[in-house]
Amino acid sequence: MDDLRQKYIDAVAGAADEAALEDIRVQAVGKKGEVALKMRELGKMTPEERQVAGPKLNALKDEINSAIAAKKSALADAALDERLRTEWLDVTLPGRPQRQGSIHPISQVTEEISAIFGDMGFAVAEGPQVESDWYNFDALNIPAEHPTRTEMDTFYMTMPEGDNRPPHVLRTHTSPVQIRAMMDQGAPIRVIAPGRVYRADYDQTHTPMFHQVEGLAIDKDISMANLKWVLEEFCRAFFEIDGIELRFRASHFPFTEPSAEVDIRCSWEGGTLKLGEGDDWMEILGSGMVHPHVLKSAGVDPDEWQGFAFGMGIDRLAMLKYGIPDLRAFFDSDLRWLWHYGFAALDVPTMRGGLSR
Repeated sequence: MDDLRQKYIDAVAGAADEAALEDIRVQAVGKKGEVALKMRELGKMTPEERQVAGPKLNALKDEINSAIAAKKSALADAALDERLRTEWLDVTLPGRPQRQGSIHPISQVTEEISAIFGDMGFAVAEGPQVESDWYNFDALNIPAEHPTRTEMDTFYMTMPEGDNRPPHVLRTHTSPVQIRAMMDQGAPIRVIAPGRVYRADYDQTHTPMFHQVEGLAIDKDISMANLKWVLEEFCRAFFEIDGIELRFRASHFPFTEPSAEVDIRCSWEGGTLKLGEGDDWMEILGSGMVHPHVLKSAGVDPDEWQGFAFGMGIDRLAMLKYGIPDLRAFFDSDLRWLWHYGFAALDVPTMRGGLSR
């Protein structure tokens, strides 16, 4: 047994790698190894012989396993030392630059708008993008013969045969959210409704899917003067121009009465648009006092409550503020466009002072 011990202790000491160690382990203490075969012979011995041979064989097995484990650890340490000797890393070199993700301008501008109106007491309301034509048209006082209700302007959903539900459309504005908000919360109420809308149009300033934000304020003593103040404060904060000037022009919308288009003073010097100065005007949104029929549709008594509403395109606001020339670029440009126009994740919109970190 001493010869067997010496044989494998010497073999373990001379092993060059872990593969050689595994071969030695199998030969020595594996199921068919020499030590295992010796242990099988214990059954042929007398009880007195087993009392002597058994502990010696167990001790031999443990000693060989311990020698193998120690040798494996020594080989791993030697391999690490060799790597440290042959490989090197200059920790003084600058790190490899990695592009960080950026926030899309539409998402950023939506957050800016929400922050500004939030500081003025407006909550954010949401609604479905697929609406019944009652919410999208009828509740908003849009008559059946209105051109926006044709398939030339509106995307209608295909209804399966036998489906007797009213027609459904991809919402053409976020105004249905105003109806839902009034039906859910009643009056008084102050909300904005940002979100995606859909219309059958496509050119440099129109896309089939775009983004809108609409605002609604209902109370007992609200007037056009309140509407004018809210929009002026919003434009000052959003465009970061104290001397911003707005012009209200009489217009017509089925859901407001009276109605007004809102223009912003601007100039086109050298082909460059400048807001807040010059002799030109640019239309940026529509507004007005909520029509009594709309209030009735939403379950609000027009003899007791009144209010104003407005709507504007988020995409166009982003184009004006950040100099983006083509509305279609929001949806079909490559990553280089987003790297140029995108916003860092730490850019936080505020009511005053634009973006902060």
